[in-house]
Amino acid sequence: MHADVHTATPAAKLPGERTYTIARMPTQDASADHAQLETALRDELTKKGFADTEDQPAHYLLSVAYATRPAQIGVDVNDCMASDCGRQNGAPFSLFGGRVYRHSLTLRFFERASGREVYKVSAASDDRDADPLHAMPALIKSVLARFPFDAPANWRVKLRMDDARGVPDVVSVTPLQR
Repeated sequence: MHADVHTATPAAKLPGERTYTIARMPTQDASADHAQLETALRDELTKKGFADTEDQPAHYLLSVAYATRPAQIGVDVNDCMASDCGRQNGAPFSLFGGRVYRHSLTLRFFERASGREVYKVSAASDDRDADPLHAMPALIKSVLARFPFDAPANWRVKLRMDDARGVPDVVSVTPLQR
């Protein structure tokens, strides 16, 4: 399995104290999925030397966004001729059954004092499981595989599932040529 990682603001390092507080949207507070995602993310950030200071001022505000959607979206047109109605692109069937889903995770670090975004990283992967929680461990490992990612902006992170621990391990991190 793999994930493609993109850094909008590549950085050799993040300046300042390695403390953070997660900034949430009201919809994230109400989501059980988000609570599980945050727990896994906090565990990985701790391994990278970050401390969550939820009840105290932190150096960084961390914005977390994630999504799962069908990997291919089609548009139907009402006023079409019979020969060109329906799905226009992609295969008319799924090989091996099931729809393909694109999972994405974006982390944005803002300096609390200035509000300036200092680092943004996103990871995306495709699979046939619509459950966002299934993809999150691999996406979290991917966005933090080389933290922070520096130039170039695009990377491929290959992972392998450690069945004994039930978590993915990073196998390789290589730059992508686009």
